[in-house]
Amino acid sequence: MATIEQIVEAVLQDDNLLTRTLVQEFLRNHPILTDIPKPEMHDAISLTVAAALLELFSLRTQQAAPDWTQQVGPAEEPRYLLRSVTTMRRLRDLCRDAAPEPLRRRRLYAPPDYLVFV
Repeated sequence: MATIEQIVEAVLQDDNLLTRTLVQEFLRNHPILTDIPKPEMHDAISLTVAAALLELFSLRTQQAAPDWTQQVGPAEEPRYLLRSVTTMRRLRDLCRDAAPEPLRRRRLYAPPDYLVFV
């Protein structure tokens, strides 16, 4: 069963196929997102990504995010969730300007349709 920790690891390793697979499995097995407990993450960026993703999934499934996500602040440094932005200026600009709000609020950047199948 996919966990939020596994999803975060796949995101941070820029493994988009694995990320999508894990997210689909995660949402099938966790239809009520408010019940997801705060993960035990070893670094601040991982916890930030976990909170942002759960808020993104909650927004897209029209439900409340887990309460603990409100206590997680933004990343210290801006971070793009797609490696290809390093070589594609327009994509980088799109990510910066139009990232989904739960990501952008935490200084995480991805295209507006990032994980939109969720």
